Amino acid sequence: MEVGDMECVFVHPKTNQLMALLTIIRDRDTRRADWIFYADRVIRLVVEHALNFLPVAVKEVNTPVDEATYSGLAFLNKIVGVSIIRGGEAMETALRSCCRNIRIGKILIQRDESTATPEYYYSKLPEDIHERHVLLLDPMLATGGSLLTATRVLLDSGVREEKIIAVTVIAAADGIRAVTEKHPLIRIVTAEVDEHLNEKKYILPGCGDFGDRYFGTEN
Repeated sequence: MEVGDMECVFVHPKTNQLMALLTIIRDRDTRRADWIFYADRVIRLVVEHALNFLPVAVKEVNTPVDEATYSGLAFLNKIVGVSIIRGGEAMETALRSCCRNIRIGKILIQRDESTATPEYYYSKLPEDIHERHVLLLDPMLATGGSLLTATRVLLDSGVREEKIIAVTVIAAADGIRAVTEKHPLIRIVTAEVDEHLNEKKYILPGCGDFGDRYFGTEN
């Protein structure tokens, strides 16, 4: 099964702008201030791309010019962002800048470094989340364990699988397969797909630990 052939995976077009930004954030020598600036730009691009997959309906409006009308589109359903702490929190500002007054929930999942398995600790979600489309934020999709765990939390909260859009910066092919094989109706939106994981289950070539680089907690 080729990732590129999956109908539920949407990779941002490889524009020169995006590729230049990804090159900067993948570079281990990029200074932290620069890294955050360009990571924010990549996140904004992928969040905007993800919004294309929300349901819409035709809407006609009157313009200020000679009582002319314009037939456009309007988003149909309410949405909510849910960030997987901690990396997903780096994506919240971009989402808020695109979707005014959006509500954002939190799910705390930590990885056991000795086993590379996720541990679920906590969640804070809007009470009406079952009525909304969910943009699930996590910049790195490696093994898929964290995303699968977060998905289970959302499903247990009444969210329908087809209403979940996972928004990532870099996704490993193995992680994509793990998620889509168990939850084929989830859509995954990413800036780029990497093919490999190393022995520690980190994405190769990747960009390092996204949360550490963003929040300045690297060793």
